[in-house]
Amino acid sequence: MKLLIRNLSRSTTEIQIHKMFEEFGKVSACNLVLDQTTGKSKGFAFVEMADDEQATRAMKALHEMMVDKSRIRVKIAE
Repeated sequence: MKLLIRNLSRSTTEIQIHKMFEEFGKVSACNLVLDQTTGKSKGFAFVEMADDEQATRAMKALHEMMVDKSRIRVKIAE
């Protein structure tokens, strides 16, 4: 299942995101979206988890969690 994580602080790293989701199961991909010009975070990322049940648990647990002073939003990517 592919998840979209929004409202990330510009200082949150891909490694931090990966570690947060890894607590719920195996992360098959983690991509923090960066601005091509500046190389800085655009404030959102995608995480893929092979197990839908683990992804759903992660989504429910992490949605609206405070991370680096930002309340993140997690939902299924369309």
